[in-house]
Amino acid sequence: MLTSAYIAYMLLGLSLAAPIGPLNAAQLNIGIKRGFFHSWVFGLGAVLADIAYMLLVYLGVVHFLDTPFVQTFLWLFGFFVLVYTGVESLLSNVQIKESVTSEREPLGRSFRSGFWMSLFNPMSILFWLGIFGSVLAQEAAAKSASQIVLLSLAIIIGVLVWDFTVAATSSFFRKFLSNTLLRGISIISGLFLIGFGIHFGVQAVKVLFF
Repeated sequence: MLTSAYIAYMLLGLSLAAPIGPLNAAQLNIGIKRGFFHSWVFGLGAVLADIAYMLLVYLGVVHFLDTPFVQTFLWLFGFFVLVYTGVESLLSNVQIKESVTSEREPLGRSFRSGFWMSLFNPMSILFWLGIFGSVLAQEAAAKSASQIVLLSLAIIIGVLVWDFTVAATSSFFRKFLSNTLLRGISIISGLFLIGFGIHFGVQAVKVLFF
């Protein structure tokens, strides 16, 4: 019974990570520009932020994030991070030679980018505080603490599988695409990030003034 639940929660982790959003757009962009390892490490940074939110939910901090001040801060910070990343993507020069891009960009920077973008991404907050909070509410009465930890790990494994898939896919296709097409994809990805950032900014204005 626990095995089937474990598989179900792995699929839940995949489902949480799969929808196209700012993190997936940024990870694809990094994979196209810098290759597999940078994209994979970016995803690992994002997963670390996910684990932090899962711990916050487990510790019962979810109610603190319902306050208008905290919500406004998160929306505004998400706006800044995504717009900055999107503009940086538009201004950067895409190169397809991994030997050039990998040397210029340390892996630690990709990891930190993934962590901070996920940590201050309001969509991540809504996913983990809402969905994982519901999971805890459902399972807490029926399962022991160790079983809940195992199911939480299953969710993280599902997210890690998606992280590896995105990194592998983006780095694979970069080898077969021309510089012009790669630049086009990078521009679209940058505009996508800016669009999400503007959306978050609008949400902050609504919380402040409406």
